[in-house]
Amino acid sequence: MGSEGQLVVVGVDGSAHSAGALKWAADYCAATGAHGRAVLAWHYPAATTPALIGRAPSTVTEEVRQQVAQTLAQAVEDAIPGAAIDQEVGYGHPAEVLIDQSTEADLLVLGSRGHSAFTGMLVGSVSMHCVTHAHCPVVVVREGA
Repeated sequence: MGSEGQLVVVGVDGSAHSAGALKWAADYCAATGAHGRAVLAWHYPAATTPALIGRAPSTVTEEVRQQVAQTLAQAVEDAIPGAAIDQEVGYGHPAEVLIDQSTEADLLVLGSRGHSAFTGMLVGSVSMHCVTHAHCPVVVVREGA
């Protein structure tokens, strides 16, 4: 079974670990003919607890979404200059956005840790959550891989 037409989704957060995941996914797509999509998730934190997701007026939300899209575009360009990869901004907790993306993906690629990693952890909480709940195979790329 070939990879023609397969979708590879890559979680991006701007960290060095997600840059490694982007590079790995770009190499995989080039080798197999799969199509890539870089996804960056964001949300407003709620005032009551970090687990809830807040909302803001639509004009503010659109401005922030555009800034997040620029951050994603820059992260992709820095990691894989000139590569043809779709880019999508998702609203919500990163693990939930990536799990939703995994329903249509053939492979989900993540860095082993992101910006909010605790020192010494081998796999970040978003990666671990995706590994255990994704609807497709998951590759976790370790730093320097």
